[in-house]
Amino acid sequence: MRRHSLDHWIIGLMAVQRAGTVGTFDNKYVNKIETIFDDKRGRKRVKNQGVSVREETSGTESDPEDNAKGSRRSVYIQSTLKRRPGYRTLERDLIQLQQQKQQLFQIFVVVSLRKGSSGNTYSPEITQQFPKLEHGLHRPPSAEDQLKVIPKFCFPDAQDWKPSAHMPSETFSFVLTSEDGSRWFCYCCKILPVGKGKRLPEVHCIVSKLGCFNLFAKILEEVEKRREISPALVYPFMRSVMEAPFPAPGRTVTIKSFLPGSGNEVLTLCRPVDSRLEHVDFDSLLQCLSVGNLLQVFASLLLERRVIFIADKLSVLSRCSHAVLALLYPFTWQHTFVPVLPASMLDISCSPTPFLIGVLAPCLPELLELPIEEVLIVDLCADKFLGDEDCILPSKLQAALQQILEEREDILAQEDRDQQVDLSALVSEGFVRFFVELVGHYPLHMVESSNGSREVQRDGFRKSHPSRGVRQFLQLFMDTQMFAGFIQDKELRKGGARGLFEARVAEHLDSYPEPEPSGVNKFLKGLGNKIKSLQLK
Repeated sequence: MRRHSLDHWIIGLMAVQRAGTVGTFDNKYVNKIETIFDDKRGRKRVKNQGVSVREETSGTESDPEDNAKGSRRSVYIQSTLKRRPGYRTLERDLIQLQQQKQQLFQIFVVVSLRKGSSGNTYSPEITQQFPKLEHGLHRPPSAEDQLKVIPKFCFPDAQDWKPSAHMPSETFSFVLTSEDGSRWFCYCCKILPVGKGKRLPEVHCIVSKLGCFNLFAKILEEVEKRREISPALVYPFMRSVMEAPFPAPGRTVTIKSFLPGSGNEVLTLCRPVDSRLEHVDFDSLLQCLSVGNLLQVFASLLLERRVIFIADKLSVLSRCSHAVLALLYPFTWQHTFVPVLPASMLDISCSPTPFLIGVLAPCLPELLELPIEEVLIVDLCADKFLGDEDCILPSKLQAALQQILEEREDILAQEDRDQQVDLSALVSEGFVRFFVELVGHYPLHMVESSNGSREVQRDGFRKSHPSRGVRQFLQLFMDTQMFAGFIQDKELRKGGARGLFEARVAEHLDSYPEPEPSGVNKFLKGLGNKIKSLQLK
């Protein structure tokens, strides 16, 4: 079967892990979410019995052990991690960008449609670019490869376009990941150029290492305003943006520029304090999918299955794809991610490896003719699935998530009127709590060997959970590349920045009762208490 080569650039994103500062979230949300999980979970909690350097190999529960298939998958995951040891997270990338004082963006292009030599077909190509790269200068391979693939993703449906006199503008985004794991966020706005009569649309695209859709959407609005007056005004403005310092979360950047008719203008750009959520729109996702269907998609991605989103708009595919991967935090999607797949590349959906891809609705008939197997196709417009998929999340944790999402409006309405109501923060906290309940006890099973290396006692970690349903789910989840990379990151990292998940885990473990003594120690403690009681008498 034909495969599309994009040189050194891999279509997709190995993860959109949302990371950032902690402590901006209202405690009322946290307390409500905590109460819901406590009610669903009951009184059972992970036993805090302490750990030893030797890994536990026994347990009282009769869970099925790893089978041959699971063992082969574990070997594959470990070999993959050895080949690509850098488990990249957005949290780490943002810290590096801040330290290296990177530019706000790397490339800005205008992509237009050009009529083909035969018939009424069109092909996308770059017609304007900033900064301009001189032919005499050596272009870095990354820049060359970006410029080759960007037009296809700006117009994934180029063959379907016809000149039009009216067309609403549309914003969307996609992500490219290089072989070294570095991510390039591409922010796009499709508009109809100023003019009379029927004309073809064009796409303005900003390529940046910073994941912050709202910030770049504001820049794209300014670009459109200037391009309507004269395309020559775009270069000076983008030069001012590129020279602006890279903002820290919560900080503001001021950009000065000249606009004919208005004189000197000052544009203020601000990054959100919580950078985990600056590229996420959970509202769009919840408008497209019912809570039950959303949790089913979440479960499929958590176990690294193949998922295809179908929608009739680029913006819907883009927003829902990024939002659903953000639900995986603190884990990071390590596989193919294409929010909007060009029609010419549909055969990528035949890949046997995990993926999340988005496909425009007109391409669905052609997609269904391909030999795709074990794929969950999700129609975002109709809120339905093409194909069966069972939701296999632990039942009590799933019930807690479902209640939080279904009662989200009531929970938000209970906040003080002077508090800023934030749906994204509420949804994020709900799923973070899910993972705290699922794997938040891993520090109790982190041991340090004589040579100073750290390791999680995996068997003891799984068997220590009091819920049989959770233990069975962990049996599957612990065989994913996401989990293996997450644990490897924790074993290798010592200190460093602490994100929301780590903060919630610390709070969760602090609430644990002191470990009870066992064996001889328990007998001696009981004997001592009896002696004290006799002495008091």
